[in-house]
Amino acid sequence: MSSQDDIRRDLCRTYVEMGNSGLIFLAAGNVSARAGNGMLISPAGASVASISPELFVDCDFDGQANDGKKPSSEWAMHSAIYKAFPHAHAVVHTHSNYCVAMASTGASLPAFHYMVASFGGSDVRCTPYVLWATSELADLAVEALQGRTACLLGNHGMISHGKSLQAAFNAALRLETLCMQYVLARQAGTVKTLAAEQMADANARYASYG
Repeated sequence: MSSQDDIRRDLCRTYVEMGNSGLIFLAAGNVSARAGNGMLISPAGASVASISPELFVDCDFDGQANDGKKPSSEWAMHSAIYKAFPHAHAVVHTHSNYCVAMASTGASLPAFHYMVASFGGSDVRCTPYVLWATSELADLAVEALQGRTACLLGNHGMISHGKSLQAAFNAALRLETLCMQYVLARQAGTVKTLAAEQMADANARYASYG
């Protein structure tokens, strides 16, 4: 089992990678990992320029910090995901460009590409818009994530979870890329989506992939 110091280093490296990949800018994004009976989460106001391993906040699932630091304002959304999905060991939240563009339509990302199945279904759901950093947003995210590893947050961004930090990061990067490709496809013409049976086959393939 990884020590808290190891988790802090992995979180810091992931946060920097999120910035280098263009998934976050300034303080618009956060990352966490399950740790003991709570989580380690990026601090409020964190940026790639200022982040360091010791700044990650050790807090419980009620947002109470054990180290006197202030957790990300979106701690409730992270916490709700950990409580709802015991297999989730890391959570990534971003305001990446194409996810925000797609989320601003209020529509789910449809089955325009077989890789949509990598998130666990035939689409990536989009929540309605509600005020950020609220329990209502946390509840909506959990609802949209049923059977999925990522969802869009209406007029806001995206959130993903995974069995590891790398898996949660990969899901965030994959969703940003697919949203970009879908936006481009819509500009190219009428988008042909895959049939239900085609997506069922893709989901079955992903179930044993890798």
